[in-house]
Amino acid sequence: MSSLHIVGSGPAGLSAAHTAVNAGAKVCLIDDNPAPGGQIWRGGPGKWIDRRAAAMWHSLDAHPDFTQLKRASVIGAVAPDTLLLEIEGEGLRLPFERLLLCSGARELLLPFAGWTLPGVVGAGGLQALIKGGMPVRQRKVVIAGSGPLLLATALSALQAGAQVEAIIEHQPSARLATFGLGLLLRHREKFLQAVSLFARLWRIPYLTGAQIVEARGDGVLQGVVIEKNGAKQEYACDFLAAGFGLVPNVDLARALGCDIADDAIAVDRLQRTSRTNIWAAGECTGVGGVDKAIVEGRIAALGALGLPPSPRDLSLHRQCHDFAALLAHNFAPDASLREMCRPGIIVCRCEDVRASSLAGQHDWRQAKLNTRIGMGPCQGKTCGPACQFLYGWSLPASRLPIMPASARVLSQID
Repeated sequence: MSSLHIVGSGPAGLSAAHTAVNAGAKVCLIDDNPAPGGQIWRGGPGKWIDRRAAAMWHSLDAHPDFTQLKRASVIGAVAPDTLLLEIEGEGLRLPFERLLLCSGARELLLPFAGWTLPGVVGAGGLQALIKGGMPVRQRKVVIAGSGPLLLATALSALQAGAQVEAIIEHQPSARLATFGLGLLLRHREKFLQAVSLFARLWRIPYLTGAQIVEARGDGVLQGVVIEKNGAKQEYACDFLAAGFGLVPNVDLARALGCDIADDAIAVDRLQRTSRTNIWAAGECTGVGGVDKAIVEGRIAALGALGLPPSPRDLSLHRQCHDFAALLAHNFAPDASLREMCRPGIIVCRCEDVRASSLAGQHDWRQAKLNTRIGMGPCQGKTCGPACQFLYGWSLPASRLPIMPASARVLSQID
């Protein structure tokens, strides 16, 4: 019987596991969260609204050929075909025959004045906190940045009882109209979803072509200043959710020696990476949403088992990639966002490295040697993509461990 190890239990991972088990394979699903679902389906089966998630999990749960490793952090690779995991402080060497990476994406967080104040979080971060049970009822929330995630976060906050004061979209209305027209002409179902979402948020002020100037507060967030057409406006708020898009999570792929292209894991039409026994699916191969993740997870699982995808799979794959291209074209971070990061602003939160210290540094390596940027607990996962956008530096290379680990686990590295 063929075996498949899958890292990540979001839509791509669940889709792949469901496909592989139904094809007769033994599947081990690895995730660092206590429940499956990833960011999009966070909270576990009891909280899922998407019927696809529930249906896939129903067929997986208690299946004799399905194993789930929860709260399992993948620290890296200790051999070409062996992962090192940390589970409840203990190390586990996990050999694999076939590996599927569904490691998702992280938020792109860009520095601005006051972004380190308590109460300032990423747009996806606020959504995750709300899904995790953080109370926001009657709390004032402003959501700012760029991309469809802002709307999804606003809806989550509204449903949790928050007072959403405003949604601040950096892209101008003309760009949003172009995106909407593209949806109408090529992705009618997503256009209708967008219309439905706007209908539920219509009472919330929605500013386009606007930008964050600074977050204000005495030790904690109290308000945010926004600029639109040269005029500034301040909103009082308890939470500022600031998100500027997503960045594929390629740390483990880099550690395993997989090729990276356009900051995502490079894959062929069957989702195979440059390594013959490793596949990848979902946001880690390029940001495109839940539908792309599901179909890529299915195609990757079939490819790993030597089975061909159906014509319908390939058709959906093409549609999802067309949507991803439309998304990338219309919501790519604009160069003007660099203006938010003035010289005195902290860029690396872990090591308190300010933008003024990074001036004149030629690349990430030189900056790290001279300023300690990226040497804190997050290991450059936040400031690395920010510096790539701000200064054009290449992303830092992944080295073992790819995330913080206990000394006991690190001692198992040869």
